[in-house]
Amino acid sequence: MPADAARLWTLNHRLLTVVLDACSGEMAELGLETKEFFVLAEVAASPYPAELAAKLVIPKASVTVYVRNLVAKGFMWREIDDTDLRRHRLVLTPEGEAARDRSLAALAAEFDRRLARIVPQDRTELQRILLAMLEPEE
Repeated sequence: MPADAARLWTLNHRLLTVVLDACSGEMAELGLETKEFFVLAEVAASPYPAELAAKLVIPKASVTVYVRNLVAKGFMWREIDDTDLRRHRLVLTPEGEAARDRSLAALAAEFDRRLARIVPQDRTELQRILLAMLEPEE
């Protein structure tokens, strides 16, 4: 019997939540809330607030709150975009980069701890499956 898509989605979500929860203490020590971490992690690839909201699938108003908090904490700053003076680009500070990198390292270590429960061949297969699921539809 094929796996139920809703059940697989639920299991995937639970795994991600458990990994995030396991790292929340370390993020808190860095001065980060979990959702702020996602903003920090995505700023380099999506440096404009509206773009960031779309990429993270969160309301623009929420991005505004997270950015305001991260600026106040010294993790990022806003700068005027030279190509369009009406737009602000978000830039991580060295402290923001360090907090992002430490959080990513904690998440990677926790996820790796869980991946260690499966054999290397299954890890390779999991990577292949996830990459296939992320490919755009034709």
